[in-house]
Amino acid sequence: MTAKTIAAHTLKLHDLKSRFHLQKSEAADFFEEWLDRGENLSAAEQTTLDRLQRNYLYLLEYPVMESIVKMVVLSPLLDLAGFYEPPIRVEGEVNIQVSAEDEGETIQGSIDVLVVQRSLWITVIEAKNSEFSITKAIPQTLAYMLAEPNSGRSTFGLVLNGSEFLFLKLVQGDSPQYATSNLFSMLNRGNDLYPVLQILRSLKQTIAP
Repeated sequence: MTAKTIAAHTLKLHDLKSRFHLQKSEAADFFEEWLDRGENLSAAEQTTLDRLQRNYLYLLEYPVMESIVKMVVLSPLLDLAGFYEPPIRVEGEVNIQVSAEDEGETIQGSIDVLVVQRSLWITVIEAKNSEFSITKAIPQTLAYMLAEPNSGRSTFGLVLNGSEFLFLKLVQGDSPQYATSNLFSMLNRGNDLYPVLQILRSLKQTIAP
């Protein structure tokens, strides 16, 4: 029988639950990593993040393409978090495929940015179209994380559209489990880039100590 190929971006959470027995964990301690903010940010770092927020909110007055989100928001955040320093490796547009054993199906797709030895998956979606909300990208990102060959450790994800940020954690097994962080948004009062940067630094210590 010829295996059926499914594009990752067409997936829904129901598809992953039925094909891979994926379940969402409600345990309070399942995803503690996103609660660990580590050290406080310096005044200079806060000033930089405030400038990033102002720049993005200004650009949001016009259609914000994926490339702009990467350049204006994501790249500076990864730099501040130390993801461009050894031993970290950053890869872009990585093709993945994951097969459902009993279904004869293969899910294929590409991810926007792959960070740190296949342990942190970052998906950037365009903010110009309300159809492409954060929730639309969760199944696609989880599918990429399910393709992680090293099932002996947890993998993490970050979905962002420039304005909003959501962290994911996946633990492999016969019935893989995942959980999400709270939703961070630059439209909230204050500057949610502060906790986003702190969480990225915490994850860096977890996946590349």
